[in-house]
Amino acid sequence: MTDTAVHLTAQERDAHLELDQLRQLVGLVPYDESTDVFPVTGWDAIVFVVGNATQTAHYYQSAFGMELVGYSGPETGNRDHKAFVLRSGSIRFVVKGGVDPGSTLHEHVRVHGDGVADISLEVPDVDRCIDHARSIGATILQEPEDLTDDHGTVRVAAIAAYGDTRHTLVQRVGLPGGDWSAYDGPYLPGYVPRSSTFVKRDGAPKRLFQALDHIVGNVELGKMDEWVTFYNKVMGFVNMAEFIGDDIATDYSALMSKVVANGNHRVKFPLNEPAVAKRKSQIDEYLEFYQGPGAQHLALATNDILTTVDQMRANGIEFLETPDSYYQDPALRERIGQVRVPIEELQKRGILVDRDEDGYLLQIFTRPVQDRPTVFFELIERHGSLGFGKGNFKALFEAIEREQEKRGNL
Repeated sequence: MTDTAVHLTAQERDAHLELDQLRQLVGLVPYDESTDVFPVTGWDAIVFVVGNATQTAHYYQSAFGMELVGYSGPETGNRDHKAFVLRSGSIRFVVKGGVDPGSTLHEHVRVHGDGVADISLEVPDVDRCIDHARSIGATILQEPEDLTDDHGTVRVAAIAAYGDTRHTLVQRVGLPGGDWSAYDGPYLPGYVPRSSTFVKRDGAPKRLFQALDHIVGNVELGKMDEWVTFYNKVMGFVNMAEFIGDDIATDYSALMSKVVANGNHRVKFPLNEPAVAKRKSQIDEYLEFYQGPGAQHLALATNDILTTVDQMRANGIEFLETPDSYYQDPALRERIGQVRVPIEELQKRGILVDRDEDGYLLQIFTRPVQDRPTVFFELIERHGSLGFGKGNFKALFEAIEREQEKRGNL
């Protein structure tokens, strides 16, 4: 009998998440992994390359409420760079910054600024995935190899994605009958456990978000369908949604977007490209300042977006502003119906709301979190909806355009 059930990953179990909670947080669906040409269990880590990893790691602790759990650097024998491993629920961020003046990480920062270099994915069989990717013509950046330390063995490989982004494939559990089992280190071999001296405020929540919902990638004009096909054919992802035309345009700028997801929908990638319009779109601005394609924003799933926004704002995070007219629109109020909190509470915080045939969602977006107007974050709270806030696109893009205009980039 084929097993199509959804199971918790090790990271989700370690975070004490429950299956029903994950279904609401990120919209998990059952699927048959045995028929998947490139089975992906879920997210493994999001690797950021930044100009100063020491300060950035502190920022994600103090402002995003994440917990420091691992470290690699000169003190551990890594002379090239420092790397800090941060956790919140089932989300793992790895923040890297060059130490050696000759480190290649410095060139990545020079070209792109701070950004996502690697979207690492957990897979049950690295070799199976790489064999399939190679047969389709994908670029193999790292052949499968075993990494081992006192905590066990991890098998890894990597393939190229859009721009300088890569997908490292991580197998943390050996195949049946193999000579190694689950790895129990803080991240990968070479990393040591590390905790922080940072102390949260009294009464601060244990964590501000529980899971990663999706990561949006921006690609050049005319390249969106090429990368959708890549994820379809190389990685076996399915198409979830498509947004074109008036769905995703304002009076000044426009873009097109398609969404692909792995079999269980843990991993979702909206892919954007600019569209011809009167002025420079947010995608054009990103491509200009990132100097090429890359990850634009990460959506962090929370089951209490009000508390999360209040806490993050108190921690100094700045969010895009939503005009009062958005909440006073009779058509909006009629369309969204009843949600779990009064709309006045959403208005007070600038939280957007959208409803589709499956339910509704609440969402809000930060301003860019580094000097260049590139990477930012979304907070999302789902209540049945499997969408991405289509009804909010115009309001969101107008808010981004107001920020672009302030920067002189519209």
